[in-house]
Amino acid sequence: MRESILTIPISEIFEPKCGCPICTMREMLEQRTIEYIMGAAMMEPDVRIETNRLGFCREHYNMMLKQKNRLSLALMLQTHLETINNDIFEKKGLFGSTSKKQKSISEYDHSCFVCSKVDWGMERLMVTVFDMYENSEDFRRLFSEQPYICMRDCEILIEKAQSDLNKKYQSSFISTCIDLAGKYCGELYDDVSHYCSMYDYRNSGPDADWGNSRDSIERAIKFLTGRDAQREL
Repeated sequence: MRESILTIPISEIFEPKCGCPICTMREMLEQRTIEYIMGAAMMEPDVRIETNRLGFCREHYNMMLKQKNRLSLALMLQTHLETINNDIFEKKGLFGSTSKKQKSISEYDHSCFVCSKVDWGMERLMVTVFDMYENSEDFRRLFSEQPYICMRDCEILIEKAQSDLNKKYQSSFISTCIDLAGKYCGELYDDVSHYCSMYDYRNSGPDADWGNSRDSIERAIKFLTGRDAQREL
């Protein structure tokens, strides 16, 4: 399959064979979106209208806090809070009833500008992934050589494959996803078990062999959730 402007980003994610490629894809979109809105786009009227309306989830607020430009975040918070105040808390009479306020609060609480952009981008990238899987034997082999697929993305890929992937390739694709997730889960179990065993006094001492277990907790969380454990610290 010839490389194109659509396939090159996918190849660049899969070829390093480092971690879950779908997580890498999502993290790339998240980082680009965060950098975009924390930069000059923060002053673009169309962007501000959307960030005022949708706000951000806790995880993406934390990512934005790690950026250097805190003023950009403060300005977005200022107008987002103003929008919430005008839409919910300052409304009076029939159109400001308790039930409507409750519904509005729920809508604001479950929306996020970054999540919406990432979901939009992931939908389009997954179309390319399936297209490459259907049309390129090299990519099918590359897909099967990935280190693992995390639990979250294994479920997502299986569900999407059943509706979006050519039936000719559904079985092999789903089997590969399950194999990649299952093999890595077994490796994690061994590493976490070894980590636990190192707290037995019989395994203590300067020559204790921790093997690959020292970061097994973080790797297990990453596999189970699709997120680095350190992000929430």
